[in-house]
Amino acid sequence: MSISRINSIDYYYTAISTGKRINSAADDAAGLAISQKLTSQIKGTDKATQNALDAQSMLKTAEGSLTTITDSLHRMRELSLQASNSFYTSSDKRHIQNEIDELKSHIANTVDTANFNTKNLFDQNNSDFFFAVSSNGSGETVSIGGALLQSLGIADFDVTKAFDIGDIDKALDTVSSITSGLGASYNRFEYTIESNLNSSLNLQNANSRIADADIGMLVSDMKKAEVMDYYKLYMQKKARENNENLTKKILTSI
Repeated sequence: MSISRINSIDYYYTAISTGKRINSAADDAAGLAISQKLTSQIKGTDKATQNALDAQSMLKTAEGSLTTITDSLHRMRELSLQASNSFYTSSDKRHIQNEIDELKSHIANTVDTANFNTKNLFDQNNSDFFFAVSSNGSGETVSIGGALLQSLGIADFDVTKAFDIGDIDKALDTVSSITSGLGASYNRFEYTIESNLNSSLNLQNANSRIADADIGMLVSDMKKAEVMDYYKLYMQKKARENNENLTKKILTSI
């Protein structure tokens, strides 16, 4: 910052009114360049934090859908155990199968309608979701996995025929594995958010030290500058008066 700029009353008024030590490149060209880079990093880090929060929201949405699927599978297992009793007639088993079919329809519908921002969360053709969770654009990919009836191995499950309850257990294990993965990803994003918040805070502190004004010091320096300006004007006035008096004396003596 130039000496003339430092001693400018206009500079002090501008800095005090904005709260910024650097309001133009003339104030501190190098400092301004550094501050702009830090500002870019801060904005990028804050947006990355928002992306991570969005990722957590998506994971919670997927987990909610898996919870209803798990409930349906538990009910299917209960019905399968019921149908295993030998005293049930074929007609009884058909009635049990009707409820199982309804549960399978519910699972299929849950998978089909589990969307986040119009994206299906269990689409087997596109179950990988990328989130930019760092200020430089890099990030993390979340793989949710498919939960279709075919993927769970229960599309053709039918208690009116030969069946194996183990098929329901395998489906439960698959859903449990997917849910566990979602929980791990959620925690991973939690750590990322915490790290980003700390980084943003440190960057803001660094930028503040470079760009923000020390109001108390500026007010003190401004008062000193005002006194100096007044003193200069006073001395110039006295010098002019002395010159005028000297000129009068010379003219009088002639």
